[in-house]
Formats: sequence, C-alpha cells, structure tokens
Amino acid sequence: MGSLAHRKLAYLAASLGATRLMTFSLGTRHVIISSHLDTAREILSEVLRQQVADEMLVEVGKRMEEKGLVKLRGILQKGSLRNILESVFGSSECLQWEELGLLVKEGSNCGRKEKGCWRFNGGNDFLSALLALPKEDQLSDSDMVAILWSRLVVKEVLKMHPPRPLLSWACLATHDVHVGTSFIPAGTIAMLNMWAITHDPYVWKNPWTFRPERFVEEEDVSIMGSNLRLVPFGSGRRVCRGKALGLATVELWLARLLHRFSWLPAPAHHVDLSETLRLSLEMKKSLACQVLPRTTHQHVS
Repeated sequence: MGSLAHRKLAYLAASLGATRLMTFSLGTRHVIISSHLDTAREILSEVLRQQVADEMLVEVGKRMEEKGLVKLRGILQKGSLRNILESVFGSSECLQWEELGLLVKEGSNCGRKEKGCWRFNGGNDFLSALLALPKEDQLSDSDMVAILWSRLVVKEVLKMHPPRPLLSWACLATHDVHVGTSFIPAGTIAMLNMWAITHDPYVWKNPWTFRPERFVEEEDVSIMGSNLRLVPFGSGRRVCRGKALGLATVELWLARLLHRFSWLPAPAHHVDLSETLRLSLEMKKSLACQVLPRTTHQHVS
C-alpha cells in the first residue's frame, strides 16, 4: 500500500461501497477495516515540558542565526524523545542522542456558539503552564486570545492529518462476533480508518477545508476519545495512554514557538502538505522556515 495506505484504503472502500466494513487478507490473516462512523462505534510533567520548550526556542534561534533557515523535524524529534523518556524513566542523561535519533529515524522508515460568544474547553494543565511562564515571557490579553485560537488550530490539524490514520493495527477478534450484520470469525484483525471518517462529508461539513473555527461555530468536538468523529488518540481499551501528555505538550510548544518568533516562508522552500505514513502520519517533506524574534530579549549567545 505504500506511504498513503490510509487514503488508498478509503478510496477503495468508497469505490466498492464498503465503507461500513471491508475485508481483505494480510498473508494468512483476515483483516476488516471500517471507514464509517457508526461501525467504528461498534469496534472500538509540566516543568520538563517547559525546559524542553526553552531548549527548542534556543535551538530555533541558533539555527536561524547560523544557517538562515530552520528545519523543524530534527528539533521536534529530539524534544519529543527527551520529553517522553524523562517523563517515563525520570532521566535521559545516559542516552546518546545521535544514536537514539538514528534509531528513531530508521524505525520511522520501517513502513513505507453559545449566543454571541465563543467557548473554549480544556483542562487546567495548559492554562497552568501559561501562568507559570517567566515574567519576560508572560502573555498579554491579545496573546491569550491568539493561544486559544492556536488550540483550535491544533484540533483542526489533528482532524485533517490524524497521526494514527489507521487505528488499532493490533485489535484482534479473540472470538466469533458480529459487526452489524457481518460475521467476523475469531483471529480477524480489525482496523478503523480514522482518516476516512474525518474526511467524510456525511460526518463533517466541508471536511476538506481547513476551518479551525468549526469547533466554535458548529460543535466543540472532544478529541480525547469520547466522540468517534474525531479520535486521533484512539478510544476505549486501546486509547493512547499518553494522549493528555501529547496534547498538552503540542499546545505548549506551539504557544511558545509562536510567542517567541514570527514565522515566514523560506525562499525556494515551498510548504508541501503531502503526507507519508510511517510509524505515524507526517509531512513527506520537512517544514523549512525563516524566523524573526518577536521580543527584544531573544538573542542567542
């Protein structure tokens, strides 16, 4: 299927009229995959993050100063590795970053309105992070509005490009079951095509249009697993246990990067939103930008 398996499976299911349930084989293993919302319903440390965000800001500024260009993938990969490993194991001092980074790189290549107002929902974790910023980094009222908007942007990005477009690769039927009117024998692998659901015009209005405001103008859909219209982290027993950590980290880092720098397109580097499916769904070509510091205190020594 290659690096766009989620799209090919969605188009194949649609062409066969099998969006609710499509069957195929992976070797001797039977597989079912659903691209339909109703069927999917049937199947289915703050201080550290601040430190890592600080290091990422320094690295962004340093690279811009030295090379006149910032490529984000390596910076985000290193920050994510440290954030996860130190959150889980408490330390990453013994790790050789170059070797570990190579392992990650190689591993990723294994698979080819309430009336008149807008309401923003979210836990206290993200807001506590903003309130805990150093004095020189604290946000103005206009900054806070921008940050709240950025949370909608994160949610829309997760809808347009779900990091795990084919959910539950390892969901195995341990006994004979029925899904709708279809008999599913024991030993069958079940998958959900979340990408197909998030691009389904029967589920979403204008699904191919990037509209973060849809979550305040239409419906504030939760992304934490309770609404299967949008479950980038999965749902039920197989939900990603790091969903809160991942979401809080992405929102915080995006806020810090946008607060510190103005981001501009780099000459001769077109923004390409083409996807490739590896361990997760990512940009086929790394984003390359130029940055300008927003605040006078941002100078890399």
